[in-house]
Amino acid sequence: MDAHQETVSRDVAVPTPRLEPMLDLEWAQAIELPRFALPATRPADLRQSWVHRAPEDAVLALYRRSGGVEDPPPAPWWLRAVASERLESRELGFRIEDRVAQLLGKRMGWEFVPWAADGESGYWEFMPSERGKSGHSIPTTVLNTDRHDGWIDVLPAHSGATPAPVAVAGLAGLRARLGEFEAVR
Repeated sequence: MDAHQETVSRDVAVPTPRLEPMLDLEWAQAIELPRFALPATRPADLRQSWVHRAPEDAVLALYRRSGGVEDPPPAPWWLRAVASERLESRELGFRIEDRVAQLLGKRMGWEFVPWAADGESGYWEFMPSERGKSGHSIPTTVLNTDRHDGWIDVLPAHSGATPAPVAVAGLAGLRARLGEFEAVR
């Protein structure tokens, strides 16, 4: 290379790569639990990711940019409900989860399962309904949902295809029907 070419190539501005966060990656990090997370025995133990601690308006903004209501990314049930403006706040969602935990955590046979789908808040299983007299391989399951305004679904114990969820009318409805749900053994 001669001296003239060397000077020209030094004077030419080389574009610097522009790095932009990928929304999918950013959202995945927002719902990811820290590596140091302790085993969870109730939904409150899972509230360690960014979506649980960051300002609620920032969480909603990122959720909506990541797809939101039209093409929802993995997210806690309460965030989908808040984004659709059917649930007042994240804090109210936490209270609903905590009240279900208070009810089921005191009853024999109910166990909290923390490894739900990405971003979800875990669910409760009634262990006596699994492999009991009825022979079901999947126990009765209670989970929070944004599917309806009672915020609680029950999947009956089953062995084959997953049955349609039973919509429960809030905590009072769950409390009123627990005997029915626990009768399957």
